[in-house]
Amino acid sequence: MKSFEYDLGYIQAGLEVMESFLLSDEVFWPLSGNPPEGAADYPRLTLGGLLLAHERLAAYPMTYPQKAQFQRVILDMEHVRSKWRVAWETKAGHSFSVRLRMWRDFIEDYQNSPQDNADRYVYEVRRRVMLKLLKSEGGGLQDNEVDLLSGLDGYLKSVLEMDEFIWEARIQTGFPKDVYWYLYGNLPPKPKKP
Repeated sequence: MKSFEYDLGYIQAGLEVMESFLLSDEVFWPLSGNPPEGAADYPRLTLGGLLLAHERLAAYPMTYPQKAQFQRVILDMEHVRSKWRVAWETKAGHSFSVRLRMWRDFIEDYQNSPQDNADRYVYEVRRRVMLKLLKSEGGGLQDNEVDLLSGLDGYLKSVLEMDEFIWEARIQTGFPKDVYWYLYGNLPPKPKKP
């Protein structure tokens, strides 16, 4: 399970290499930095991962010192975003395309073999959250990408069994059901026919 410290550290480590990352053609970037003791290593830096960590951070109930840390890291992130605006938007558009393919592949895997893939949903759905966050950051999304995402959402709505929030309860307020509806349900191992 992730924590405030884990997400904060991921953003801080990402900001240290952000200029090189934004000016590269890569979507996944090596990341150094030490996660909190006992936590898993940080994944590779991605713009989607950075935006997701930001949303998670904003959702945590924070102590006063944590609020100060959060404010500092968000100011640093905003500075980088405004300084490298065009590179940021370009990276967001490219990242959206890559994440969309990954999300489509998962949905297709589920369609082909629901019993083998339904339990992956809690992990894989983070890609759908990243797509929402990247969409608001990227300038030039292609119409066919927007259409594909809409089609995938239509299918997901037809099979998703709505339920409680599927991530940690303490961050639920940052992911309201009317916006992040796909975080409030699970995929059944045997879906009804849409």
